[in-house]
Amino acid sequence: MNPCVFIIFSLLLLLLVNATASQLEGDDRNMKKCLDNERDALLLFKAPLHDPSDTLSTWRSDQHDCCKWSGVECNNQTGHVTKLELNNFFSQGGLGGEISHSLLNLTYLNHLDLSDNSFHGTIPTFIGSLTRLRYLSLSYNSFHGAIPRSIGYLTQLRHLSFSSNSLYGTIPSQFGNLTNLQDLYLDSVGSCRVENMEWLSHLSHLEDLRMDGISLANANNWVGVISSLPKLLSLSLDGCELSQVMYPYSSFHNSSSSIQYLFLTNNNLNSSMYRWLLPLTSNKLNSLLLSGNMLDGIPKYLGNLCSLERLYIVNNSAVVKFPDFLNNLSGCTSLTLQMLITRGSQFTGSLSDEIQKFASLESLYLSDNQLNGSISEKLWELPRLQILDLSSNNLTVPSTYHLSSLSYVKVIGLMSCKIGPHFPKWIHTLKNLTSLDLSNTAISDTTPLEFWATWPSQLEYLNLSSNNISGKVPDLLSNFANLSVIDLSSNNFHGPIPNIASTLASLDLSRNRFSGGISFICQIVGGFLSLLDLSHNSLTGQLPDCLWHFKQLKIVNLGHNNLFGRLPPSVEYLINLKVLHLYKNELSGELPLSLKNCTSLNSLNLGANKFSGNVPVWIGEKLTGLYVLILRSNNFIGTIPSKLCQLAYLQILDLSMNNLYGTIPSCLSNLTSMVLQGFSQDIKVYRTEGGQTYVWTTYVDNAMIRWQGDEREFFNTLKLVKSIDLSSNNLAGQIPYEITNLHDLISLNLSNNDLFGDIPQKIGEMKNLLTLDLSRNNFSGQIPSSMSQMSLLNYLDMSFNNLTGRIPSSTQLQSFEPSRYDGNVGLCGPPLNKKCPEDEDLKVPPVVGESVGDGEGGDEIWGWFYIGGGTGFATGFWIACGALLVNRRGRHAFFHCYDNFKDRVYVKIVAFISNLQKARQM
Repeated sequence: MNPCVFIIFSLLLLLLVNATASQLEGDDRNMKKCLDNERDALLLFKAPLHDPSDTLSTWRSDQHDCCKWSGVECNNQTGHVTKLELNNFFSQGGLGGEISHSLLNLTYLNHLDLSDNSFHGTIPTFIGSLTRLRYLSLSYNSFHGAIPRSIGYLTQLRHLSFSSNSLYGTIPSQFGNLTNLQDLYLDSVGSCRVENMEWLSHLSHLEDLRMDGISLANANNWVGVISSLPKLLSLSLDGCELSQVMYPYSSFHNSSSSIQYLFLTNNNLNSSMYRWLLPLTSNKLNSLLLSGNMLDGIPKYLGNLCSLERLYIVNNSAVVKFPDFLNNLSGCTSLTLQMLITRGSQFTGSLSDEIQKFASLESLYLSDNQLNGSISEKLWELPRLQILDLSSNNLTVPSTYHLSSLSYVKVIGLMSCKIGPHFPKWIHTLKNLTSLDLSNTAISDTTPLEFWATWPSQLEYLNLSSNNISGKVPDLLSNFANLSVIDLSSNNFHGPIPNIASTLASLDLSRNRFSGGISFICQIVGGFLSLLDLSHNSLTGQLPDCLWHFKQLKIVNLGHNNLFGRLPPSVEYLINLKVLHLYKNELSGELPLSLKNCTSLNSLNLGANKFSGNVPVWIGEKLTGLYVLILRSNNFIGTIPSKLCQLAYLQILDLSMNNLYGTIPSCLSNLTSMVLQGFSQDIKVYRTEGGQTYVWTTYVDNAMIRWQGDEREFFNTLKLVKSIDLSSNNLAGQIPYEITNLHDLISLNLSNNDLFGDIPQKIGEMKNLLTLDLSRNNFSGQIPSSMSQMSLLNYLDMSFNNLTGRIPSSTQLQSFEPSRYDGNVGLCGPPLNKKCPEDEDLKVPPVVGESVGDGEGGDEIWGWFYIGGGTGFATGFWIACGALLVNRRGRHAFFHCYDNFKDRVYVKIVAFISNLQKARQM
């Protein structure tokens, strides 16, 4: 390049840079910073708020330009604050407190969003003074009280949301002044109602209206009002008591509804609602949700909605014949309908050939109904079908299908349908499957090898559980996509566990015949695994020390195997672990200190192993979220640490069959969950796809518990069990009386110890006890009389103690076998044959029905006594009554005498009261 040209070019570039900098500097000078009084108003707004997430960390007095604070926007020319957006949707916690009056100084504010926080108190009346507001959202907070009428002054509003609060009262009719409103969200606001819908007719610009949970029971002619809104696109009236409206409409006009999305769910509506639904529907309607009602069918006019793409009738409580249902939809709706969802309803009949008319169907959800018969082969000819869920019906799936046309199908759910005994070969033709559920379908066969190779790196969900499928499982390294789920539980698979893809989110191989070691888990290094259940197999070896890969792991169940050795130190990396079940193995050694890092644990079951040492104190200090702690049948020694009393959520405590000694801590009464409602035992594994998070699979916690003398496995009812089992140890001392405060405890087992002293007198206050075992101790004294109040008790064992005296009389205590009181020489009275000394002295039956005298003679004497007495009373009674009935004069004389006697008594009482009052006045 010529040097002169280079110099000229450089000078021009320098001039351009200087000019640009000058312009930017000028623009910066022209930009107004926030005004002092508005900055002070924001600081006053912040001052009383609780801010655990530091949402307002940039709001500081030393930062003078409030326009640069997070959530604040200003007008570039004037510097006035125009927007406050403090939506806390993506943060933990949120701003808490009341809204400060200082907002009144933000006179140019047109956008206020405080949603998804923890604001409380009433909605301030002064908000009605912020008349420039075009956007106001206070949703997802804890506001209470009535909605202020002053909101009606915000006539510039386009968007108003009070959703998900705890408000009450009537929706103000002043809302009718908000004539520019486009979005009105009043869903789940609390216990609000609308007495008259007339104000709504003034909102001619309204496009989206949500009033879920607001009572419209008194809102007559609401259909007419809604029909008059010319721009309304979306209407949601979920749970609005619409079935109670006496006159939902007055008269219908020739109006063309603009509604595209209509939600009328959970209103207990029956088919009479179709009279007023008609004016709300048109060929513009895209989605119709009628779930949670009592509809016995649908009218034919719904089959003529030529834009309807989605129809939901979920949890419908009336019986609907599915063939008739399809027939009424078979107008032009059958050409546009893409999604039909009728889960959990009472649809009956067959899946008939009528389904072939719905050529646009992409998703068909018919699970949990009462459909029966063979599935029409026409179903498999739908050209666009992608999702098919027929689970939990009485449908039969023939094995002779030819499914070459189902090229779009991605999801098939046939749980609890009739498919077996042979494995369906037509499955292999579904080359685009990502999800397959054939659980509990009576398959008793081996899986063909080609089955496992059909969907390379494609399957996201595979469930073959609860069948009788046998054979070996080949390597599955390349079959599954990211975050996939495999459930082969409750089958007859055998052999070693194959190599598994490292991208799994859930693996359940429980209740099979798998053998060998579990070192394969060291290959799962993706860090996605949330659930690992290998229980009830024949696995051997030690737990591999490679658990640092599993920081997302929530459930580990390796129970009922033959694993041995110590817990590996890498267990400390399971920081999100909620369930650890190692029940019934050969594991040994002391519990590693690293286990205390698993602070998210809810359920810890290490029973039936060979663990030793003391019960760790840190269990009570660090694992404070435990609701299940089972250490039974091990070799633990020492005393029961009082720190266990800090486990406020604990509902199942089982330390039985160890070598523990010392006394029972009186602080066990601090286990407050024993008197509260049950925990949630369902642990969900989530999947995020397309920005949406949904439940991918659910693990139901379970446990083996010694119940009424036998070992029993609890599944769905585990959350109802509230149990303490300290049996078969060397515990001494008395039962602490404080334990009787656990009023919701249903099982208490202290048997096979060295406990002594009296049984607490208030033990009868534990009225929810179903099972009580105090046998094989050294208890003395009498059985507390309060136990006669324990009407729910259905298992009791007090045998082999030193108890004395009469067994208290009650329906329950006398219903048990005498053997439940054996080994207590001093006990007497039913159900024992031994009489108490006082019975011999008084010669009267201590309990109704007990015989007097010896043998049958005494019973016979008392029998004749009762017969004679009863006969005499009846004879005398009817002689007297008969005389009064027959003898008219005698009857009048008797009642005349009775009336005189009654009057005399009345006068005497009145005179006595009068004299008594005079005496008090003197």
